Amino acid sequence: MIGVLFAGGKSSRMGSNKALLPFGGYPTLAEFQLRRLEEIFEAVYISVKNADTLPFTCKQILDPPHADFAPTAGFIAAFEALHVSRFFALSVDTPFVGVDEIMRLIEADEESLDAVIARTPQGTHPLCGIYHRSLAPHFVRMAQEHDHRLGKLLSCVHTRYVDFADEAPFANLNHPYEYDAALQRMLINKQP
Repeated sequence: MIGVLFAGGKSSRMGSNKALLPFGGYPTLAEFQLRRLEEIFEAVYISVKNADTLPFTCKQILDPPHADFAPTAGFIAAFEALHVSRFFALSVDTPFVGVDEIMRLIEADEESLDAVIARTPQGTHPLCGIYHRSLAPHFVRMAQEHDHRLGKLLSCVHTRYVDFADEAPFANLNHPYEYDAALQRMLINKQP
């Protein structure tokens, strides 16, 4: 399966592009995520707004020109660029989603589904799961209507939710304090 790392957001709550923040011994969070995912998937692409966003070489998928800052644009571009029936989507700002979580989602997938999405007691995680090509026309419609609610789409199609009891792997780095906490968590995890 192919992995697509979504890194085309505004990062308005962080105050700077979170994909470019140093993380886990790498110059950027995006490269940290890429290297992790390359150990799991046969190929990994990074979905970005502009070709010059990332300071390292990787396979990129560019959002359509003039697209809204929303994952919808990334999904449209991914389905156009990749000739696959499905791919694994992960947000760049969830660096603790690990092999165990990803493998559980992959194992839950079936051809008859439109999506397989992680869910925890606090809610669903639309940017952590598998999306099938059957959803491509839905994303085009959503973009035309400027309706970017992934949760709404997933509730209207054949989605399988995989439940996880632990919230920790799905922590998002949206604010500076969450980024600082993630850096501390990385330091603690590295201690002998």
